[in-house]
Amino acid sequence: CRRVAQATKVVCSGEIIQTERRCQFELTRSGYLRILRMKTAELFALSCGLGAHLTGAAPATEAILADYGMTLGTAYQVYDDCLDLIGSQSKAGKSLGTDLLNGKPTLPVIVALERAGAAEAKVLRELLADWRPSNLGLLLTVLQRYDAVAEAGRAVSGMCQEARTRLQGLPASAARDALDRAAACLADNARALTANEQLVG
Repeated sequence: CRRVAQATKVVCSGEIIQTERRCQFELTRSGYLRILRMKTAELFALSCGLGAHLTGAAPATEAILADYGMTLGTAYQVYDDCLDLIGSQSKAGKSLGTDLLNGKPTLPVIVALERAGAAEAKVLRELLADWRPSNLGLLLTVLQRYDAVAEAGRAVSGMCQEARTRLQGLPASAARDALDRAAACLADNARALTANEQLVG
């Protein structure tokens, strides 16, 4: 299917860009979101849009659902990035701090770097460039100081609301309600995670 091939090309390009940006903690928020849209979000968009296409839905419906998937997929990946820092290992399904161990900048870290002064940002980048799991507690203290995880949580909630708003362009149905609940559930989970900020170091 041409759609699957195109999405595969986008995802592979996103993976290459992310690999090239490994340990480059100067990555901007917009650059970070671009990578997410080319990877996780692209797959969400494909799933939602292709599902509509295969049922014979109108092109306008397909476009709405693809946009919903793109927005929800971006929100999900930001949530997953937060989970990697402050969640539990059982929820994350991996050791905490894995993204940093792999040199992957995430939104909480990017927010902290944006808000820190030049000197502290330099120290933080050095800490991240030579990442050790034993430094997680120190990093979480810095993230708390700059409200970075909460800011990422607010970004997730905002994107989930945007995804739900896109669904309003569709006729009322059980399927639309199910998609709306999925976005609402993700927003609730993000709020619960970042409100508690159970910082596990």
